[in-house]
Amino acid sequence: MITPHVISTRPGKIMLEIQRQQLLLDILDEKRFATVAELTQMLNSSEATIRRDLVKLDKQNKLVRVHGGAQAMDIGNKGSTMKHIAGDAFWVSKETKADVKRAIAKKAVELCEEGESIIINGGSSTFMMGEFLQRRNLNILTNSFVLAQELAERSMNQISMPGGEVYRKQGIILSAYENDTTQHYSARKMFMGTPGISEFGLTESDALLIRSEQKLRRQAEKLIVLADSSKLEKRSSFIFCPLSDVDVLITDSDAEPTIIEKYQQAGVEVIVVQP
Repeated sequence: MITPHVISTRPGKIMLEIQRQQLLLDILDEKRFATVAELTQMLNSSEATIRRDLVKLDKQNKLVRVHGGAQAMDIGNKGSTMKHIAGDAFWVSKETKADVKRAIAKKAVELCEEGESIIINGGSSTFMMGEFLQRRNLNILTNSFVLAQELAERSMNQISMPGGEVYRKQGIILSAYENDTTQHYSARKMFMGTPGISEFGLTESDALLIRSEQKLRRQAEKLIVLADSSKLEKRSSFIFCPLSDVDVLITDSDAEPTIIEKYQQAGVEVIVVQP
């Protein structure tokens, strides 16, 4: 029996070889060409693993191996065949500062009241909430299909998802249309992660993400942001909302006290957790 190569995630959840190879193909579809070194970094894998993947996918005529890397099959034609959004791959992001994200996620779930309706945006930090939601009874709207699957398999929570297109790399569902069932949901709290938060506000990496997240935000009374200390005072390409619109920020004990004080002065309640 052949054991598939895997990337470790949290206990009981692993990234299978087929998932890694699909991500690799998605990256090539987006970038058209990538070196082994780039793929190693983006997929958090060893060079030997990436080279094995390239050999296998080349034999399956899914990519073209070239010296030092690989290119998409249709590189000389019209270009990408899929829609892409900016941002890191979910399965890789969730490995970064995993213990810190887990502690932040645990605190986030503690803020939920039994039986209430909440919204959870897709992301590696918010995905960690799934472990602590397993024994809860909540109504949850999420655009994260990986979190929805996790909760459907391991909990009795009521799970709802908006309509839209699947973006495998980020593990989310997004819609460019206004009517995607989101508008029929009403929640007490929305939980979301971010690539950066600063005095300029909460930021995101892609305009389509902003549009989708703002639709979700309109359906919730309170915005709770999960951001480890490495995200503080960082900025990304697009502003989701001003800092004053953030109700609660959950971060970790490595956050600079002066930064925390600045956010508090802007009206943000800051909760600091110890991993």
